[in-house]
Amino acid sequence: MIATKPFEISKALVWEAYQRVKSNKGAAGIDGQTIEAFDRNVSTNLYRIWNRMSSGSYFPPPVKAVPIPKKSGGERILGIPTVSDRIAQTAVTLVLEPLLEPVFHADSYGYRRGRSAHDALAVTRKRCWQRDWVLEYDIRGLFDNIDHRLLTKALRHHCDEQWVLLLVERWLTAPLQSENGLAVSRTVGTPQGGPLSPILANLFLHYALDRWLSTHHQSVPFCRYADDGILHCRTKAEADRMREHLAARLADCGLEMHPDKTRVVYCKDSRRTGTHEYVQFDFLGYTFRPRVVFGPRGKLCMGFTPAVSRAALKVMRQSIRRWRLHLRSELSVEELARRVNPRLRGWMRYYCRFRGSEFTAVALHFDRLLVRWAMRKFKNLRGRKLRAFSWLKSLRKNEPSLFAHWCGVGSFRAGTMGAQ
Repeated sequence: MIATKPFEISKALVWEAYQRVKSNKGAAGIDGQTIEAFDRNVSTNLYRIWNRMSSGSYFPPPVKAVPIPKKSGGERILGIPTVSDRIAQTAVTLVLEPLLEPVFHADSYGYRRGRSAHDALAVTRKRCWQRDWVLEYDIRGLFDNIDHRLLTKALRHHCDEQWVLLLVERWLTAPLQSENGLAVSRTVGTPQGGPLSPILANLFLHYALDRWLSTHHQSVPFCRYADDGILHCRTKAEADRMREHLAARLADCGLEMHPDKTRVVYCKDSRRTGTHEYVQFDFLGYTFRPRVVFGPRGKLCMGFTPAVSRAALKVMRQSIRRWRLHLRSELSVEELARRVNPRLRGWMRYYCRFRGSEFTAVALHFDRLLVRWAMRKFKNLRGRKLRAFSWLKSLRKNEPSLFAHWCGVGSFRAGTMGAQ
């Protein structure tokens, strides 16, 4: 007689989870096992995961805690599960996604399939034209402070798969292990970095914020991307009231608004002639502020529009400097282009969606680095900066598609790309 498993879990589900984890790549967890090492005995490894999940004997190992610097200073702890644990978490995520996606609010954009940061930016831009005031808020340490009791209560309301509930509860309390081997147990939060954390965070904030706002403040449109959000108000008084209400609601759910990243902003443009301390805000790497734009009849006027933020520009320039490409004189210019083009294209795809001409500062910074590289690479250009710039101009004319930003910068200046 063949013994049955306590839980019916499809092997195809584990296989699909494995395929998703493999495509995402990622670093090794505390066991040091890479995806390549996992693949050497993939059938046995996947069977072990399925067998333990199906029998209820799967217990997640500690999560590797990796500190990463924040753009605003300080550090954020990123949790890196092992490859096997990422596959198990992804299997649960695949079960939860079709259950929870129909529940989530239309104005929640973070970590959701078919929705992007650009969608959030577009709807925010449109509403800034419609309403004069914005409440910009940020939740301090969201992933570190999620209340386990409230989260599991919400999860049980939508999911009755006992193996899913069992494993989620085990993951929530799995310890974080630092580089020195010290494991710290957890009673709140879900480590940022695991495949399961985003959907759990969205579920928690659906009830903590989205549903509360749509129920008790129906007249206030909002847009949320993970722990960053925007509320659009008609008056400053309404924005100030919403700030108080929002702070109280978050406190009731065990969360806190970040005091330095929460503010009331006036969406100043040609039609709005008032004054206020704050007339700009940052959201998803873009700065919304008054800018000179072409009006409906082709005349110049002041509009409240997004463009890549100064902070994002600084990060990109710093990244380029860290590449130290000017020292790689052993590379050909074609090899150089192959190395940098994926990153340049990624930046352009994201930051040139709105007012792409602002990316010119990064493009010019990179071109200056190319000039330094050429002066080191070619003897006839050493110490001759003007000649090196002429060389670069000639190269760009002869091979305009060699570097990714060359295809776009000219169109940035012409206003044909990302000029929304």
